[in-house]
Amino acid sequence: MSVIREVKQRLGIMELVSEYVTLQKAGRNFKGLCPFHSEKHPSFFVFPEQQTWHCFGACGTGGDVFSFIMKKEGIDFGQALRLLAQREGIAVGPLEAPARAAPEGEEELFRLNEAAAEYYHHLLLSAKAGEAARSYLARRKVTPETIKEFRLGFSPDTWETAKNYLLDKGYEGKELLGAGLILEKEGGGSYDRFRNRLMFPICDIQGRVTGFGARALDDSLPKYMNSPQTSVFDKSSILYGIDKAKSSIRKKSAVIIVEGYTDVLTAHQHGWQNVVGSMGTSLTEKQVGLVKGLTNNITLALDADLAGEEATLRGRAILAHSNAEAEVILLPSGKDPDEVIREDAALWRKLVEQATPILDFVFQSVISKVDINKAKDKSLAVQKLLPSIREIKDPVQKLHYLQKLARELRIEESTIRAALREDKAAGRSPKLDRPVEQSRLARGLGSSPIEEHCLALLLQYPELRALAGGLSVEDFECTENREVFAKCQYSSDVSGLETELDASLREHLCCLVGRVFPPGIGESEGTRRSELGYCILRLKEKSYRKLETEKETILEVEREKGGISSELSKLQEQGIGSAQQLREVFEKKGKRQWIQPREKA
Repeated sequence: MSVIREVKQRLGIMELVSEYVTLQKAGRNFKGLCPFHSEKHPSFFVFPEQQTWHCFGACGTGGDVFSFIMKKEGIDFGQALRLLAQREGIAVGPLEAPARAAPEGEEELFRLNEAAAEYYHHLLLSAKAGEAARSYLARRKVTPETIKEFRLGFSPDTWETAKNYLLDKGYEGKELLGAGLILEKEGGGSYDRFRNRLMFPICDIQGRVTGFGARALDDSLPKYMNSPQTSVFDKSSILYGIDKAKSSIRKKSAVIIVEGYTDVLTAHQHGWQNVVGSMGTSLTEKQVGLVKGLTNNITLALDADLAGEEATLRGRAILAHSNAEAEVILLPSGKDPDEVIREDAALWRKLVEQATPILDFVFQSVISKVDINKAKDKSLAVQKLLPSIREIKDPVQKLHYLQKLARELRIEESTIRAALREDKAAGRSPKLDRPVEQSRLARGLGSSPIEEHCLALLLQYPELRALAGGLSVEDFECTENREVFAKCQYSSDVSGLETELDASLREHLCCLVGRVFPPGIGESEGTRRSELGYCILRLKEKSYRKLETEKETILEVEREKGGISSELSKLQEQGIGSAQQLREVFEKKGKRQWIQPREKA
């Protein structure tokens, strides 16, 4: 089994997206605020049955687990595959001729990032073009002293300025690629990754620049983006500001973890030097391990509207470490730490002092939403809380929360203990504790036979490519197939395509090129054209069915709210026809044989 398919079978879309987005039930699916652009009303939907996601707002795109992490982390397919494979404990063998050569060692990467940070910082302080960034910081009341202490920067709205500066400093193009400072063009050449953005150098605990966070200063998407993963930058194992906060954390024997960059800056300005940022992601065990070397007392600042689910997700990461004590600061609705501290520093101090133990807060959040007089609700509460109890290392604390759960739900403690033993016997962990139905669905969605059949035709019979003009990358749900199709349009033969693809996709390409067709398909140009037409119809039909399902999902949600959403209006404006209408068009054209039921290719 290929690594691509194994990742898809092990990692469900809900498990991945939930680490970045707080999702709410919407019929059979889920919705939330899009993580790729700023919005007040949810336009981001996850479809567990299809193992896909889609944004109906400004992004207007979707895909699978690979496309999500690629867009979220600003990385290419090969990097996404390695990241997700590592996360799931899947071994990725050595790859031949990697498409992007990294600098020879970590020290070179640190020096290069340091040079880039100094360049961006100079532009923010001195360049005329940096006025927009300086104005933004002034509006957020970030002082010049803080700007210098955290070495904030500005990337100009040009395509090659940073690249040319670093090349003139003696660095090579392959080093800039490896550090993620530039991107390759499809037709050759390269350009700056960060353009017209406020730059936040992200340092390790020793103060070395590992990578960058960048905020758009216009309407560009995504609003925030990071350096791709490198040998020195791993977003899941770094906390923003940890190098500046470590002394205060040790002195106070406590750390406060917020989400945003500006939250950290404002906290430090107002004397809270023990504050660090998780950079918008759910807290990971690696991040907890980082602060555990400084203190056992961890406090999370959470938005009141999202606190219950966030506390549950992050609490498990903390509880996975023995002796870690965690509390929750519950922020006023719609406020982040930056706003609270600037508007009312006394209120922030009070919120910190009144922080609630995280497990007590999680218990309160879960139990307040169920009817303890109903057996079904009691069972649901146990399912939600048991994984957190299981992660407690201290036996006294574990006993305390077992008894608390039994008392709150008015059931026998022995029943909770029995459920805990069954959980342990099943070998579950928070990472793998997903519904059986979802795992089964994921196994069936590891690939798309019709997508692969279509690509195999185009690869093995290049003369057919001229007939595929109606297809687009959006017609391919599987990211690996999207990548191959996109590159296929610009390569005249397979050997040229192979050099364009990341090494991680070459195995997939070989499978497509070597695919054996059913008897009769390759016998004449007419049968090949007919087969390709059938594939195009099937892919378009699948796209339309997916859009119809999505429209029904939004309608279902909007009926509950009593209105029609902008997301649905957008779909309606696109003039999406039904799958049945598509069939009727082809029947009228005398091509009924293309749409008859047949075995999967």
